[in-house]
Amino acid sequence: MTASRFHRFIPFLAVLGSVTALGIGTSWAKQILFPAVGAQGTTAVRVGLSAVLMLLLWRPWRWRLARADALAIASYGAALGGMNLMFYMSLRTLPFGLAVAIEFAGPLAVAIWSSRRAVDFVWVALAIAGLGMLLPLGLNGSMLDPLGVVYALAAAVFWALYIVFGKRAGHLHAGHSVSLGLLVAAIVVVPVGVAHAGAALLTPAVLLVGLGVAAVSSAIPISLEMMALKRLPKEAFGIMISMEPAVAAVLAMGLLGEHLSVHQWLAIGLIVSASMGTAMTAGRGQSVAREPVAA
Repeated sequence: MTASRFHRFIPFLAVLGSVTALGIGTSWAKQILFPAVGAQGTTAVRVGLSAVLMLLLWRPWRWRLARADALAIASYGAALGGMNLMFYMSLRTLPFGLAVAIEFAGPLAVAIWSSRRAVDFVWVALAIAGLGMLLPLGLNGSMLDPLGVVYALAAAVFWALYIVFGKRAGHLHAGHSVSLGLLVAAIVVVPVGVAHAGAALLTPAVLLVGLGVAAVSSAIPISLEMMALKRLPKEAFGIMISMEPAVAAVLAMGLLGEHLSVHQWLAIGLIVSASMGTAMTAGRGQSVAREPVAA
């Protein structure tokens, strides 16, 4: 492979690396931190330390912040915090890959709502079919925990709000908005984690693992996604990011021993197809591409 051809693949490898790193970090969190500090404590450690890392990396105090931008970032950060907390709460009883698939209803809804193309009804049908195969509606024999599904759907709502509010701060430098957004998210979720886990959050083992999770699931994915976004159209980025539920399911199978049924793999396939289809047909700036650090 020539150097020029290799450079063409760098953005795609960056997105794949971002999705993989996010999945590995979340798998570590579920496997190691959940037993020690619970889902609430895990969220606090992950988001809190991610905020510290991003603040040190980007030093957002170097930029001026208008009042309107501060309100947009506050809303964006609060949605980010709620999304992370609800997602980790869903992981207590749901397999990782299925929780991500259900959560994808959020960005899918935003992307489809912003478009009026007839073909979008195809993607809506695929998404509804996939979700219908996962949700415990009493019609499909789904064995998923209803409360876990509720948490995953709540995470989807927060993800949608996160995208909407994130667009209002989209004119700011990504490092500026993301670092301050994570700070707000930490202010939202850390008190919840402290109330649940207390002093256990400050044990060396929890902090060390939490720092690794924060780096692998936040700092690395953000850096890789920002690199990819500079070189890829948003539609192509959205198509690549749509792999996330499938990648999460594969990683969970290898790292957590979470094996899914054929029925569940088919549901993930339908949701991934809906996400890819939406990204392919949406207008520029309306794709399913998410802001960095979704969950």
